[in-house]
Amino acid sequence: MEGTIITTAYGKVAGRVENGVNVWRGIPFAAPPVGALRFRAPQPPESWGTVREAFEFGPVSHQPADSRGTRFGGTRPQHSEDCLYLNIWSPAGGGEGLPVMVWIHGGTFVTGSGSQPLFDGSSLVARGNVIVVSINYRLGPFGFLHLSPLGEGFASNQGLLDQIAALQWVRGNIGAFGGDPQRVTVFGESAGSMSIAALLAMPAAEGLIAGAIMQSGAAQTLPPRQGEEIAAALLAELDVSPGGDRGLLNTLPAERILEAAERMTLKLTGGSLSMLFQPVIEPLSLPEDPAAAVAGGSAKGIPLLIGTNRDEGNLFFREGAPQADFEQSLKALEMLMGTGDLSDIAQHYPASWEGQAEILTDLYFWINSVSFAQNQLDHAPVWMYRFDWTSPGHPLLGKAVHGAEIAYVFNNLSVLQRLGVEITPAITRLSEAMQGAWLAFAHRGDPGTPELPWPPYQRKGRATLVFDGDSRIVHDPDPEKRRRLIRNMGNSL
Repeated sequence: MEGTIITTAYGKVAGRVENGVNVWRGIPFAAPPVGALRFRAPQPPESWGTVREAFEFGPVSHQPADSRGTRFGGTRPQHSEDCLYLNIWSPAGGGEGLPVMVWIHGGTFVTGSGSQPLFDGSSLVARGNVIVVSINYRLGPFGFLHLSPLGEGFASNQGLLDQIAALQWVRGNIGAFGGDPQRVTVFGESAGSMSIAALLAMPAAEGLIAGAIMQSGAAQTLPPRQGEEIAAALLAELDVSPGGDRGLLNTLPAERILEAAERMTLKLTGGSLSMLFQPVIEPLSLPEDPAAAVAGGSAKGIPLLIGTNRDEGNLFFREGAPQADFEQSLKALEMLMGTGDLSDIAQHYPASWEGQAEILTDLYFWINSVSFAQNQLDHAPVWMYRFDWTSPGHPLLGKAVHGAEIAYVFNNLSVLQRLGVEITPAITRLSEAMQGAWLAFAHRGDPGTPELPWPPYQRKGRATLVFDGDSRIVHDPDPEKRRRLIRNMGNSL
């Protein structure tokens, strides 16, 4: 059944009422980044004259195939460069001045979409009286190829610029859907969380974000030289010389670019864990490393909720799965993080797949998040969490792996059922607790609730909410490990 017709700055959109909430899908927030706009900063969308039916999700950014068939719930969405669309969920009863929650999906900057079933905003809206927005952005070589040194309007960090364009669209239009453009909380996981870290440092995003929730990801960028080397390697795969006909970059088939990116990645990494496509430090869009920028006050006044899962690395390293040996994995992590020699740190971990999983959890996810939280403490209140819940005996969720918390935040537990998890009262209670905290943060900038008080994270005490069967506050989890890792990483927390 059709819902309210809303007038945006670009034309009218018609949504539907589904599961007790209004839903608008596939609203363009930027012009299709194709042809002369490929590899450039996003441009505003064209206006339309008739009522646009916003009933179906838009295409998703080009990305590797979903080999397990779980990313899009078994469906096969259209993949296209024309992918800059957003989706909106709002209370069916209407309202105005409501908090807005903008979800930025993860996927190592090469996969994913705001239209994944896991990210359906219906439950958050129905329970929390908020507006939920999910967005697409360009991925892989289309979204994170460092091309600004070429000049001629070529950009870098195109995917981050897409995210800013979506937030600007929200600022200008969300009031018509009942949202308050001054109360926008961004939340995201993995590459989505790393994107938020970058947004908090980007001058173009200033004023667009009122609160930030970062799940399993902190500051993660490439230095300019490495970004240039990756771009040069991809151009070589495409037979495009830096001094040659750069116009070819506008006309080459997308499939050829994707195939070249796959070949290049294999050549440069040998199949090891890597992220060659990710934010890069460059003066036009991201002039400073996000961790340093935040420490200097770039996100002043923006409350932060940040945390990780206890067993992040066990998504990537599991018993029986093909993987590199410990030394190869350590070298890959050094490349991934842009650090020096990690051999001293590695001495504290078993030289096995379990050790590989643990060191990835501790260095790449946990300690980076602790450091990022510390950097924001002087500029705004911070809350920290750790997700510990497991489903014993499950081949994947028997550990609190990377991404396991998302279904609980959105209360989309049917996704867990499709993975073979029985939904118990304890699982339902945990989801209600997490969702309640996220909603409280969106409404008040503080995730504490009467059912689950949550003190801020501070240098003294380091209160951390552990989400588990018995969710509780733990002060300074693993303090000895924290001190050792920070000391070895050359910091002082």
